[in-house]
Amino acid sequence: MVSRVQLPPEIQLAQRLAGNEKVARDRAVRKLRKYIVARTQRAAGGFTHDELLKVWKGLFYCMWMQDKPLLQEELGRTISQLIHAFQTTEAQHLFLQTFWQTMNREWMGLDRLRLDKYYMLMRMVLNESLKALKTHGWDERQIEQLLKLLTTEILHPDSQAPNGVKSHFIEIFLEELTKVGAQELTADQNLKFIDPFCRIAARTKDTLVLHNIVRGVFETIVEQAPFAIEDLMNELDAREEEEEMSEDDGVWESDGSLEGDDCGPDKPSQEPPGQPPKGSVHGDGQAGDDGDSAGAVLQFDYEAVANRLFEMASRPNTPSQNRKRLYKVIRKLQELAEGHFPEDDVPEKACRALQEGRLERKRKKKKRLPKSRSQGKKENREEEDGRPDPSSGVEKKRRWRRKGVRADPAGQPQKGRGPRAGGARRRGPRQPPTARAEAASRANFQEPKKKKKRMLESKK
Repeated sequence: MVSRVQLPPEIQLAQRLAGNEKVARDRAVRKLRKYIVARTQRAAGGFTHDELLKVWKGLFYCMWMQDKPLLQEELGRTISQLIHAFQTTEAQHLFLQTFWQTMNREWMGLDRLRLDKYYMLMRMVLNESLKALKTHGWDERQIEQLLKLLTTEILHPDSQAPNGVKSHFIEIFLEELTKVGAQELTADQNLKFIDPFCRIAARTKDTLVLHNIVRGVFETIVEQAPFAIEDLMNELDAREEEEEMSEDDGVWESDGSLEGDDCGPDKPSQEPPGQPPKGSVHGDGQAGDDGDSAGAVLQFDYEAVANRLFEMASRPNTPSQNRKRLYKVIRKLQELAEGHFPEDDVPEKACRALQEGRLERKRKKKKRLPKSRSQGKKENREEEDGRPDPSSGVEKKRRWRRKGVRADPAGQPQKGRGPRAGGARRRGPRQPPTARAEAASRANFQEPKKKKKRMLESKK
């Protein structure tokens, strides 16, 4: 009897992850998480590159088999959070590297009905990879390793990433970085995160990649400038309030009351019962937050970003079309550094412009004017030119007169007698054949008399 060959655990898990039954797939995901924790905890443990490629192939088709949108979102979150099961930084980076390699390899086999779920999976994996950096305190060495991995696998011209993967990654990078680190990252750290985009934008020969980077990274920074200034102003105001409150605090007396405080130990508080005290935080928002302010935005040193872009764009090996496009962005960043913002009223107009979007503004420009406004424009044009509108009654009468048509008092045209009256002349009522024959014979009978008269007049 032939003994059954034992398959490696990675292949067994991949086969179960790509199964037809949802219960078996969910059980395989839970076992995979336990297997990752147990294997990476050992000092000599860890995964090889080929083993993680097999694992990710199983996870890829596990997402492929999931159909319902809510279950897809739950599964995508579970898969992306597997990065936190790895106990070492090297294993985490290898897990991310094999993920992007799997997406690049399998992307061309996707149909349009399954694109959305994998767009969502890429967004979630990027978000969790940035959270892993956050848990390590935004260590510079780990930031450099992650940016190098993303540049090599996605952004670099020699990478195997399809255009769909590149475009989506460029589109979501700043969004996910804002969600994770807007409250903690400084301007210098944010400059490090966008440095790969500066280098790729200056050297790429792909016009689509250049357009996506300029639009998705640099112009987004310019558009979010009013919100960044608003965040800085809010922070300064909050610090000033804290300093004022600390200065206004009295000295505690021995009886436990504040010096100069009206509410002593025996005096009740003036606040109505059941009402939160002033300055308290309502719900999950800040104190006194009315919900109109925008979310946190990444802070940038616009002059430093402009200088870095100029350094990359001014190199002799930079293509001319890249240089022209980047110089336009540099001018905008320099204007921001000098204090000239794209919106005069900050942040209301800027918020309105960002919410409407460029597509909405283009649609509004292409809309036709309503009839009332078009008629008003015609009347104004008649008053300015002194000429009546071609569709008016006065101009119709003039055209009728030129053609020889008279208009009656009621405004209806009447036919004239001339050959040009009203166009082609109409004949009278048609005569019967007998009347036409009699008229013809009468004309033939009168012709000899006319000839005799002419001959007599010529002889005289």
